[in-house]
Amino acid sequence: MIKSMYSGISGMKNFQTKLDVIGNNIANVNTYGFKKSRVTFQDLVSQQLSGATAAQDQGRGGVNSKQVGAGSTLGSIDTIHDGYTSQFTGRGLDLAIEGEGFFRVNDGTADYYTRSGNFYLDSNGNITTAEGFIVHGIDGGPINIPDTTQSFSIGKDGNVNLVTAEGTTQVAGTIGLVKFSNSGGLSKVGGNTFIPTENSGLPTAIAAPGANGTGQINASSLEMSNVDLSEEFTEMIVAQRGFQSNSKIITTSDEILQELLNLKR
Repeated sequence: MIKSMYSGISGMKNFQTKLDVIGNNIANVNTYGFKKSRVTFQDLVSQQLSGATAAQDQGRGGVNSKQVGAGSTLGSIDTIHDGYTSQFTGRGLDLAIEGEGFFRVNDGTADYYTRSGNFYLDSNGNITTAEGFIVHGIDGGPINIPDTTQSFSIGKDGNVNLVTAEGTTQVAGTIGLVKFSNSGGLSKVGGNTFIPTENSGLPTAIAAPGANGTGQINASSLEMSNVDLSEEFTEMIVAQRGFQSNSKIITTSDEILQELLNLKR
């Protein structure tokens, strides 16, 4: 009975973690460039009550081993990067990536990587994120659009084309993209940004969109969250029932223990 109670506790802890992840996914259903997460479980090492025996020459058959499980534990919390879609916004500085690349941005100290392309211009004319992180061009520096520019547009190749005050056209720079060997290994650090980890690998050299498998840029669009509400609500129901079932294990085991204590009276 004691073992069953601990198994129930392990299940409750795991389903609570699953509910936490589902809640975060639902909270970010309208967050541009957000990548949903999922939880997987795995069983703990089982107690061996008796080992298996092979079949005997005298005609006696083999016997399987007898094991009692000890509950479950958290297997992984995966970041799902698949299933992205874009929405047309009509705003020139809204960019969506059609492929597996990431924008590289810098806060003045370190580089970060994001799929959220809602960019802005600061007082110096540099393209930045909403938090003021500088968006890198393929040369590793900022992309500047002078105040005297009449108009500008961003192509699928990442080129920032502008019309100068004199009416001539020129390329102010090219927005660069990077790619990771294992994007699922990236670590979320808030603000729709990621940082590399030992398992994600280092980013490839910043390149023009379309090179190195990074994908192209779709201007005047934003990548939507890949959270599917119907899927999340279904998983929430499953997690809720799993939590309730594991709590029932504890209450049932407690009732049996109470009956054992009553035998002594």
